[in-house]
Amino acid sequence: MLIIYGLLVLMVVIWSFSFVLVDITVELFMPAMSLALTRFLIASLVFIIVDIYFFINRKIRTNKIEERKEKVFYSKREWIYIIIASFCGTTLFFVIQYTAIGLIGPTLPALFVCLLSPVLITVLALIFFKEKLTSVKLIGFIIATIGGFLLVTGGDLGTLTPKAPNFIGYLYALITPLLWAIYTIATKKISKEKSNLITLKYIAYFGTVELFVFVLLNNELLIFIQNLTKIFVLITGLYLGIGCYIIGYFIWQKSQKELKSSKGASFLYIEPFLTLIFSTLLNRPETILIWNLVGGFIVLAAVLIINYN
Repeated sequence: MLIIYGLLVLMVVIWSFSFVLVDITVELFMPAMSLALTRFLIASLVFIIVDIYFFINRKIRTNKIEERKEKVFYSKREWIYIIIASFCGTTLFFVIQYTAIGLIGPTLPALFVCLLSPVLITVLALIFFKEKLTSVKLIGFIIATIGGFLLVTGGDLGTLTPKAPNFIGYLYALITPLLWAIYTIATKKISKEKSNLITLKYIAYFGTVELFVFVLLNNELLIFIQNLTKIFVLITGLYLGIGCYIIGYFIWQKSQKELKSSKGASFLYIEPFLTLIFSTLLNRPETILIWNLVGGFIVLAAVLIINYN
């Protein structure tokens, strides 16, 4: 159990810095959609290289009389969950999140997705996994609603009106927790007997194809190609594709299989505060207000109550 907790801490640190890295890349090099495609193209290429390596390795191991071959079969329902996960957890999620980061800075999107997602995941788990709603959890949800209001609005409802200067950024950031909760429940619905890495591989493949279509439709292909060879973009893509996706998502799905949905999600609470530290150290512009942070701490307290045993 300590190993999975240690891995979750590593995941949170990797993900926290990614918000700042995305903020820099979107500002200086390429649009959010192209950056998301870079991330999943690199992840997909890594999976392809690994598959080729194991295929060749199996071919040259001729000295064994019988070699165990592990075949993975997904049911039609599981394929549907994989497609839902790829669309919600890769294509839509990262295009919307990266756009939000470019508009309002890295910390608020991190606060939204990391503090509101656990609440939404717990709600969906109540529906899909029949987890019980106790009086303590109910109190937690009420407190989370109050904290969520302050977190999202900063105490001013005007920030959510179309005339507000950061309305689109706030709106996009607000959508990401729901998309992440859907992704989490969809992947948790896939059998525990299935390999996490193989599931991630198929999600990456679907996500890459979906993002490529979106880039084409948005006339960004030339921008994508021109920036792909730049060192900073390449390093960012490697960090996002290998570090955040292959390593980070592997840890996330492993935790969701071995722990309760709400327990694994609880490690997301510290992510936005680490992002704020990274953002401050690198002097990134922020639109965060004191009441956003107050709301964040209230939501954090609420989620701790919701997960209290």
